[in-house]
Amino acid sequence: MILEKLQGIYDSLGDSEKRVASYILERPDDVIHYSITELARHSGASEATIYRLCRKLDFDGYQHFKIALARELSVPKEDALEVEEIHDLDKLVRAILNENLELIQGTMELLDVNTVKQATEVILESRRLVFFGVGRSGPIAEEGAFRFMLLGFATSSYSDPHAQVMVASTLTSDDVVVGISHSGMIRDIVKSMQVAKDSGAKTIAITSGIGSPLTDVANIVLYCAAGRKRSSEFLTNRVGEMVVVDVLYKCVLSAMRDRVFPHFNNLSEILRPKRF
Repeated sequence: MILEKLQGIYDSLGDSEKRVASYILERPDDVIHYSITELARHSGASEATIYRLCRKLDFDGYQHFKIALARELSVPKEDALEVEEIHDLDKLVRAILNENLELIQGTMELLDVNTVKQATEVILESRRLVFFGVGRSGPIAEEGAFRFMLLGFATSSYSDPHAQVMVASTLTSDDVVVGISHSGMIRDIVKSMQVAKDSGAKTIAITSGIGSPLTDVANIVLYCAAGRKRSSEFLTNRVGEMVVVDVLYKCVLSAMRDRVFPHFNNLSEILRPKRF
């Protein structure tokens, strides 16, 4: 998942590295035929910049990167359509669904099972579980808090940065904070997570921003797919973050199976009068 990882680290790159990354993302089929000198000339960057970018992608050098990219491109993929440019309704719906499937597949490749296990164990031992998210990540944090509340956790969500910092300062080593940010570059969420960590709380980040500032203040990082770059950040798909929340919730649920399902049955009976 080289291209997926490149999209994930894009926002944390320097300007010259971004030029190389953009060229690779836009013309990967050409790049596999270029020498490092040719890529430097076409992308307007130095060979040293390309080598540095390859190292950030965990490759020993450019040749190793190029071979891995060629292997990735050899797997057939359906042509991607930019949804904002499609006017035929049938094609638009199919393109949207395919984009979501692509994000789920990318998240499956990036999400490390051992890291999910660590996060699950930390949550199971928590006294209090708090979700932080600002902007479009706020509703995802709220959904995460609601799901874990159904499991019996003392949980809450906060989307206001001032409230996040105030709550974070009251946490202890028995508490867990889950911070959600697509890019991992939002100052407010990073600051809130830092305060929580300094207070002793365990911190879990859900982000597509590989190596982003958010990952520096998280004890555990759960990565999701970034998806294709869009002309506007408001077109960025958040399905990856929702999938990771769902994975985390169901892994915790599975570990609590014997206690949870009797609770669910009781809850269903309580809610029965509210249904027609």
